[in-house]
Amino acid sequence: MAQIDFYSGASDKLLVACRLSEKVIQQALKIMIYIPDLSLLNRFDKLLWTFSPTSFIPHCHVGDRVVNVTPVILIGSSEEIQQIVPYEVLLNLHDEVPLIYDRFQRVIEIVGNTPEDKVVARKRYRFYQEQGLSVYHHKLGQNLH
Repeated sequence: MAQIDFYSGASDKLLVACRLSEKVIQQALKIMIYIPDLSLLNRFDKLLWTFSPTSFIPHCHVGDRVVNVTPVILIGSSEEIQQIVPYEVLLNLHDEVPLIYDRFQRVIEIVGNTPEDKVVARKRYRFYQEQGLSVYHHKLGQNLH
């Protein structure tokens, strides 16, 4: 049964996603990032290469040929992610709950500061609660903005 962690108050959701991904990697866990929006996926891909001048977050797209060999982070944009070896953590960067959320030990949701983002996040929060999952809320501090 998955643990669900909501991180609210993100002024930059993609930057927070990079930092949380880095923390997951430091815990020696595999993380998959679900981004069905191609434009957002490309922005996030570039940010993973540049967000920190002193660290590297190895990653690849789901369709890459090295997907089962080297990546610590996968960037998923389609149902192809169902074919990938199980990962422990799913970071959802979509407005809806991914159909495969229950294949992960932990799901991370990031909530931005806009009213629209809060509305769709509340729907996801209620969904997880209705499934009987443990849902935890974390208010982001200065260190993850």
